[in-house]
Amino acid sequence: MTAVLLKGEEAEVARAEVEAVRAAVGESEYAELLDELLATLDTGAAVEGRHSDELDRLLTLALQSGRVRALYGPGGEQAALRAYRKLPSGSQLAETTSAVNEALVSLNGRRIDRLSVTAVGPGAFTISVTTDDGPQLTVRLDRQGTRIASVEL
Repeated sequence: MTAVLLKGEEAEVARAEVEAVRAAVGESEYAELLDELLATLDTGAAVEGRHSDELDRLLTLALQSGRVRALYGPGGEQAALRAYRKLPSGSQLAETTSAVNEALVSLNGRRIDRLSVTAVGPGAFTISVTTDDGPQLTVRLDRQGTRIASVEL
């Protein structure tokens, strides 16, 4: 279970986004979840469990849509990104990106023979790297993040 402590502008932007959604949903079980999340943010306690998952979902949507930058400017967007990186999706993206970087390190010192980018679908791309002495890596970039799609030695 992920427990996330947000402070300062991170908490302010997160709270504003939760409040905006809360204002739009009326009374429901979902509204109760948002009220609990708001109470947690108000106390400065760590957000965890289903509250962490919901905040993750809301910040993901707000960042992807450009809403955060439009409403709070670049500083607010950076605060939202810092908060997002602490949440499950952001942590997972950091892990997969680190794994891709580790795989790319294996190409250091080799001559790149071929480099290509392929569009595989909406918002999804692969980057293929072939070296002069054989190894080939294919990296996939899409909404789920960055990951190694294939390795040929």
